[in-house]
Amino acid sequence: MSIKIRAGAESVEMERDFSLRRRLVDFVLLTKPRVMTLVLFTGIAAIVVEGSRLSDPASMLLVVLGLYLTGGSANAFNQYFEVDVDSRMTRTSRKRPLPDGRLRPAHALLFAIAIGLAGVALFTLAFNLLAGVLSLATIIFYSFIYTLLLKPKTHLNIVIGGAAGAMAPVIAWAAVSGSVAATPLLMALIVFLWTPPHFWALALSFREDYEKSGLPMLPVVKGVDSTLRQMLVYSIALAVASVLPALTGAQAIYLAPAVALGAMFIWKTSQAARSFSRDSSWRVFRFSLSYLFLLFAIMMADSIVSRGL
Repeated sequence: MSIKIRAGAESVEMERDFSLRRRLVDFVLLTKPRVMTLVLFTGIAAIVVEGSRLSDPASMLLVVLGLYLTGGSANAFNQYFEVDVDSRMTRTSRKRPLPDGRLRPAHALLFAIAIGLAGVALFTLAFNLLAGVLSLATIIFYSFIYTLLLKPKTHLNIVIGGAAGAMAPVIAWAAVSGSVAATPLLMALIVFLWTPPHFWALALSFREDYEKSGLPMLPVVKGVDSTLRQMLVYSIALAVASVLPALTGAQAIYLAPAVALGAMFIWKTSQAARSFSRDSSWRVFRFSLSYLFLLFAIMMADSIVSRGL
């Protein structure tokens, strides 16, 4: 009998541990960790290019933590406000914890508020007021102005929302330097121009799903051809913007790879425009991920080489 009781108690404990892990994973999913990987990488790039904290890894980690807390807060607010939208889309209804019923909306809201306040406090107290204000403004803009007011009303929602997603280099630079300079603004411009063709390529690949969402996404409102033309326009603008950091100091090894990557982005987008298919738009989406990582990695390498490190 005692053996059965112990076995039953161990089973209950294992179930409790699994439930706790599952709950923690669901809270992490509220922050959109895949999206945050890109956000953090662009922020880290700004820290490396600015250079003053390279000998202080603890400080760098605090900036990365602050970016995750504030960016994750904005994403959690976004999922809280869009639970009905996510529940209508096959791509999100079973993957996100709110439409799937794995988390209560009230818990998600409290989580979004808590980590947002923690991130803003970290930037303000550990670094400076400028970084705190910028991070708070980003949360407010993405969570409320974009998600609640603009996204449901305009087919240019992704363009507008890209402004918030592009802020990581500016916030990180402000945290480590106490100011904002041309270089992080150019980095933000690159991310801003990259966002529309990146996301529209995804939206084209899942166009039927976005039709169910009720949101005025460009492929749904304006159609495939118009979306592809806009993607090409933004990819050309992105290629031009990507060479501008060479004017502010990124010259050692940056310029040629930046031009090559920009040309490849234009070619991928033009190929999709000439012969559209779900596969062609998906190829643009996948390349866009590699593009941003490679471009910012080269920017960091250029900065390190320029300093002779």
